[in-house]
Amino acid sequence: MDTGLRDKVVLVTGGAGGIGSAISRTFAEEGARVVVHYRSSKDRADGIASELAGIARYGDLTMESEVDALFSDIVASQGQLDVLIANAGAWPSDDVPVWEMTLERWRATIATNLDSVFLCCRAFLSHVQSTGTGNVVIISSTAGLFGEAGHADYAAAKGALASGFLKSLKNEIVRIAPRGRANVVCPGWTATEMARGSLELPGFEDRITRTMALRRVGRAEDVARAVMTLASDELSGHITGEVVTVAGGMEGRVLHE
Repeated sequence: MDTGLRDKVVLVTGGAGGIGSAISRTFAEEGARVVVHYRSSKDRADGIASELAGIARYGDLTMESEVDALFSDIVASQGQLDVLIANAGAWPSDDVPVWEMTLERWRATIATNLDSVFLCCRAFLSHVQSTGTGNVVIISSTAGLFGEAGHADYAAAKGALASGFLKSLKNEIVRIAPRGRANVVCPGWTATEMARGSLELPGFEDRITRTMALRRVGRAEDVARAVMTLASDELSGHITGEVVTVAGGMEGRVLHE
């Protein structure tokens, strides 16, 4: 089936990471021109971009000036920017309850996972305002739907993306792009480098899959295909403001052994 993504320019933030690289490859398979964004993984981003005949671009997405420069550079070099995949983010590995969490950690997590998406969406929509067309897919998390003890900062940021921010964005984008759309994908536990440490703990995978109908940890490709489908006007042209959970039917988290 033709997804209509051939020759579309797609920016994947965090495009060199576990889920990000799978997203980048999935769009390239559909003939899209992929921009692989990175902050710290230059070699990996360059390698993926070369593999996909795309380009790699650096930017600290918590810095307003760098985000604006990133989007200006993409539009100038590629001549267009059709799809934003706001994937970049970070999960702080230390388990810290609210009563012990420092304001510094809270602010850093919010900046990395929420401020960055706001800045990217703002820059992208400034471009959409001149073209009248564009789609956004934001990567949130099941932590934003169910919460996550010890990671209230991360859950709060991801929850904001999947609720108030998304619902506002899908109504605002149509003011400047009548067929513009915005959707969110919430991955659950996914077998990536970021999750490896937890998933290798004895019995951990068995415990976290107890609330899943499909009792296995997800793959990055599972998430990538959902993202691509939502970004395609051919496949999802009348879908906007929706939260798609890619978590095997997860219903929540096990609180007690």
